[in-house]
Amino acid sequence: MRKREYDEDDVRVRPGKGSRPRTRIRPAHEDAVQGFVVAVDRGRYTTLVEPEPPKGSAQKRKQRRLVVAMKARELGRKGIVVGDRVALVGDVSGEPDALARVVRVEPRTSMLRRSADDTEDTDGIERPVVANADQLVIVTALADPPPRPRMIDRILVAAFDAEIEPLLCLTKSDLAPPTGLLALYEPLGVPHLVVHKGGSLDELRDHLTGRISVLVGHSGVGKSTLVNALVPDANRAVSQVNAVTGRGRHTSTSAVALELPEGGWIIDTPGVRSFGLAHVSVETVLAAFPDMIEVTVNCPKGCNHLGDGCALDAWVAEGKADHARLESLRRLLSSREGTLDDTAPSHLAD
Repeated sequence: MRKREYDEDDVRVRPGKGSRPRTRIRPAHEDAVQGFVVAVDRGRYTTLVEPEPPKGSAQKRKQRRLVVAMKARELGRKGIVVGDRVALVGDVSGEPDALARVVRVEPRTSMLRRSADDTEDTDGIERPVVANADQLVIVTALADPPPRPRMIDRILVAAFDAEIEPLLCLTKSDLAPPTGLLALYEPLGVPHLVVHKGGSLDELRDHLTGRISVLVGHSGVGKSTLVNALVPDANRAVSQVNAVTGRGRHTSTSAVALELPEGGWIIDTPGVRSFGLAHVSVETVLAAFPDMIEVTVNCPKGCNHLGDGCALDAWVAEGKADHARLESLRRLLSSREGTLDDTAPSHLAD
């Protein structure tokens, strides 16, 4: 059973004196068409509208089309991200210069979020990444650049928080073996696969087919190379983006949804330097470490699990857990509070 997703509509604001009470009555928009948001660019939402079923034998099916839309004023501050399913009204022909309106955002099954966590922006505000994904593919290179287990840990926690199934995809296995990194995540039972340049991607395609998967990884890990191989027409170096065929340039500011030939979608996100977790609770972080969470019940009241009498220290001292796992967990907890630099190398990167 999924936990409830909250949005702006769940917040009640008491009107001040002299203000007119807000009404909850909104237009129904029964004639609205359904769309899938595949790209967001400066307040404009590119949505894919699927063909409508024929109402009679004489009526032809309409072709699927891309419709550019603006957010309707009635939605207020409600955000719209790639992966959202929305309702559109207005000019939904998809013709050049046509502009529709997004009047409704359908209930989301998941929302992947991150918060700023670097030296340039430490406001701690959570930022939505994508909506309605059911799989998070963590792409990391085994060499050039070296793996960053702490970054993987943080993205894993974000997946647990969003209730999205994680998949660890290790690239550049022709440059370094995956043994050490895989051993680190074996206790978590995270599914994984290993690929290299020019090698088969059949196993990865099997994991992606029929699903909505979001690809996340540090810059330079080969994420764009994977996208170009998975979507034959996805030439990310071309100047303009077509979210249906995959042709387009790789932007550094937003996610783009690309349709797989075998069925399903991959949402390509920009390479990230950090993945902030200020919006995630300590309990959610601990849930990402099932091999340790049961031990924390023996911790003293108010324990922050960073030392000073924490039961995890005794557990490691007894040889029941790897010290590197405990170090990774504590690194994660410290990073939530912005007290450590996430760019520091791990023991696997040395």
